[in-house]
Amino acid sequence: MVIASIDIQGGKVVQLKQGSQLVLQRDDAEVLAEEFDRYGEVAVIDLDAAMGKGSNLEMIKPLLRRAQCRVGGGLRTPEAAKELVSLGAEKLIVGSRAFRDPQHSEGGFALNREFLAALEKSIGRERIIIAVDAKKITPKTGGGGTYEIVVDGWKTPTGLPLVETAAEAASYASELLFTCVDREGTMTGIDLEPVRGLKEALGGGCRITAAGGVSSLAEVENLGALDCDVQLGMALYTGAIDLAAAFICSLNWKKLEGGLIPVIAQSVDGQVLMTGYADHQALAESFARGNLCFYSRTRQRLWMKGEHSGNVLKIRRLRADCDRDAVLAVVEPAGPVCHTGAWSCFSLNRRYTWEYLQGIIAERFREPRPGSYTATLDDELVREKIMEEAEELCTAKTRQELIWEAADLLYFTTALMTRKAVTVEEVFAELDRRHKK
Repeated sequence: MVIASIDIQGGKVVQLKQGSQLVLQRDDAEVLAEEFDRYGEVAVIDLDAAMGKGSNLEMIKPLLRRAQCRVGGGLRTPEAAKELVSLGAEKLIVGSRAFRDPQHSEGGFALNREFLAALEKSIGRERIIIAVDAKKITPKTGGGGTYEIVVDGWKTPTGLPLVETAAEAASYASELLFTCVDREGTMTGIDLEPVRGLKEALGGGCRITAAGGVSSLAEVENLGALDCDVQLGMALYTGAIDLAAAFICSLNWKKLEGGLIPVIAQSVDGQVLMTGYADHQALAESFARGNLCFYSRTRQRLWMKGEHSGNVLKIRRLRADCDRDAVLAVVEPAGPVCHTGAWSCFSLNRRYTWEYLQGIIAERFREPRPGSYTATLDDELVREKIMEEAEELCTAKTRQELIWEAADLLYFTTALMTRKAVTVEEVFAELDRRHKK
């Protein structure tokens, strides 16, 4: 997986060299989050919080509902972690606090097992990423050298050896984020030696994401060959690496027969629509056009789904599976997907979902049809109907009456939401937030 990074400092998206020298800054965090989300999870890092100089939480909150985000920077308590998860964070990155020994009176360094155990209990191991940021220590005699974990925004050496400490930390996390601090922001290429050391020590029990100095697609491919994910920053913002190309070359093509990868198309509401195959070109065209493309094994050529019927599949996001040998495409279908005219290749009828209902209502408002009742629902009328239907639902006596009145109330509630540009997805996000509190 390729992970794009959004580093935030002083309310701006920034890229720093060696963690301190400002190279560039931008003001479009929400636009970036939506764009990066097409290709993989997005790493949102609060640099101010990491260095103990404040917080950018209010700026980060809206990003957590626009993209699948892993969040890091200054995470110090299980309570704060749980709050971030409730706000929509997929995973959390913990760094400095993971290596400060609470039993050491002088603030010494060791794996903070007490904190990590509490964090695991609060949000679950599957949501925890431990940042093992490290600098190389070169012996005075020259040659060789080992890596030492650093904390506090890479300012404080801990004396903890990278590989041995990472192996201990892995039992508390689903993933480790290794940043080659000496190369960070330099565009000089990542040092693969410590990555190989980590991979050998951890085996397959804990995933590794590597960052720091990555500057070419060849490095992305090399990290993929090690079964490691890659986090991109400077190379992405300067244009040295194209995110779509990075996604494609990170896939496990050597494992695939005939250079074709299975692609499963799924609607936003979770319905499986179809399965096809794609080569490098088809995936590149999918990203370029914004509509899902395949390689037709029958016609032996590239084809875009819906190129003749108009029933295209608009891409929301693409994700590789855990082995990087299959792709899930979350899409918005413009019409029936199957060549038979069925909504899905796996089902004759479209499943009636809340999202589908809102789509119908939105269409009636946008393009009123003669005799359409929905088109007549202004703010005043729809609010009156909601109050009326709520009362009827509360007084319903039979099971069938409950079903009938609940359907009425849902319909009018959805009409009001649509008039106010509130989406079903946003309501589900709020319910999800409450569930995770």
